[in-house]
Amino acid sequence: MYQPRQNPTRLDAKAILSDPLRNKGTAFTDEERDRLGLHGLLPSHVSTMDGQIERRIAVLRAFSTPFEKYAFLRDLQDTNETLFYALLARHRSELLPLVYTPTVGEACVRFSEIYRRARGLFLSYPLKGRLKQILADLPFDEVQVICATDGERILGLGDQGAGGMGIPIGKLSLYTDCAGIDPARTMPILLDTGTDNEALLGNPLYVGWRHRRVRGSEYDDFIEEFVEAVRERWPHAMLQWEDFAGPNAVSLLDRYRHRLPSFNDDIQGTAATALAAILAAERLAGIDLAERNILLFGAGAAGCGIAGLILGELERRGLSREGALDRLYAVDRDGLLIENVNVTTLNQALFARPQSEADDWLASGQAPSLIEAIQRAQPAVLIGTSGQFAAFDRPVVEAMAKHNDRPIILPLSNPAIRAEASAADVQAWSDGRAIIGTGSPSQGRDGTVTQVNNVYIFPGIGLGALVSGAQTITDAMFAEAAECLASLSLHDDGGALFPPTDRLAEVADTIALAVCHVAERDLGALAPLDGWEKAIARHRWAPAYRDLLPG
Repeated sequence: MYQPRQNPTRLDAKAILSDPLRNKGTAFTDEERDRLGLHGLLPSHVSTMDGQIERRIAVLRAFSTPFEKYAFLRDLQDTNETLFYALLARHRSELLPLVYTPTVGEACVRFSEIYRRARGLFLSYPLKGRLKQILADLPFDEVQVICATDGERILGLGDQGAGGMGIPIGKLSLYTDCAGIDPARTMPILLDTGTDNEALLGNPLYVGWRHRRVRGSEYDDFIEEFVEAVRERWPHAMLQWEDFAGPNAVSLLDRYRHRLPSFNDDIQGTAATALAAILAAERLAGIDLAERNILLFGAGAAGCGIAGLILGELERRGLSREGALDRLYAVDRDGLLIENVNVTTLNQALFARPQSEADDWLASGQAPSLIEAIQRAQPAVLIGTSGQFAAFDRPVVEAMAKHNDRPIILPLSNPAIRAEASAADVQAWSDGRAIIGTGSPSQGRDGTVTQVNNVYIFPGIGLGALVSGAQTITDAMFAEAAECLASLSLHDDGGALFPPTDRLAEVADTIALAVCHVAERDLGALAPLDGWEKAIARHRWAPAYRDLLPG
């Protein structure tokens, strides 16, 4: 029987081509092919990276649907990561909606369908008691940024189980593209504690743990074990909590934010992005937020996070805590939040209208609806984080426009099938007067509307935290990030609230610098002798092929 000879050079050559961080595809030079034993494993053509980018973008544009394009890009990322990021940097505005929102929503729903190669860690509940050993055995020594989810609240799509892994993969891709974090130092993690999605449990293609969600103390103990395993394996890594259900999102943030550098992007990142949009819109509208009311529709973790950051902004402007709270109105599924009437969480309690107002608000016997609250409070700003499609209908928008020359309307829920309104409808119903920001990419009557997406905030937060060595990621960092982003607004560019996405690397650097200064001021971080700017620049990874030749 024929026994193939084991040629060490050949084995190493196949390992190089199978490693997305070392593979160059057709860009390996003749010398590299000679010395690494690659001849015969590649076509004879030697390409440049520019040539590879031209070929890949042409192929991508030939696909007919965003999901097909997403699958193509994921395959490229898993085979040649350097080329993937070079392509993304070259065509960021075109590819960002494919790599992340809105296409990533469908990608999570169909994750099991397109799963091909291992990326990141799937830590399922049956592995409980073994997490430290599993992490210790993995060949990942330089991890700096971790993004973890349990897949229970994916965007506005709900429980996607193991399919939620698409979110950490996408988020970390943006850390690399925007903030220059070396992809070898990123780690997406799916904490698979089961799913209550009946369609997934009955789907023979589903790749996750086929079990209903673990909850209560069993869930808490599993997360505790995970955090301790991370602290032991990667003691200097930053952890981003992503797309956990509201109660877990809040409790995990409170429990762990001071035990390891961590934050919840759905709460804090969303809040900073929304505040930045409001600050930019405030200047466009020519108003003073301290003198106007603000209404939030959707009082879950994200909505309350936004309210909290706005509250801090109003207090910084000189309002008392009581005066600042008086400017905020929150409407949830049971109407306007009123103390001792329809409040279900501690976070909601802070922003509920006081009991002293109850009789006035409850004149009809029930809490006011969204439209009723707008008609009575006459807010200048309306923010949507409800996930309720088309909640900002024509009467709602017209009510906002009736009381404001330039109403600020931010339907932030995504994907688009969960958005409170489309930009085109808001423009039409407000006679073109509304200042609009949307959670997913959106087209208005006159072109693209500002996407108020967390990608403008979290890469800079992470980069600044890493460069400064901050052991705690503070609320002050997010407040400063919001101020920075608002200051970068290009109001001479069609009234855009944020810079265009092709400037996201610049945005990340600016926010990272602000975070470093906060860490220095509040946490005692020591600035390098040559300054924070140089330190940020040194930390950046660029998508360029490395020399793999020995010697």
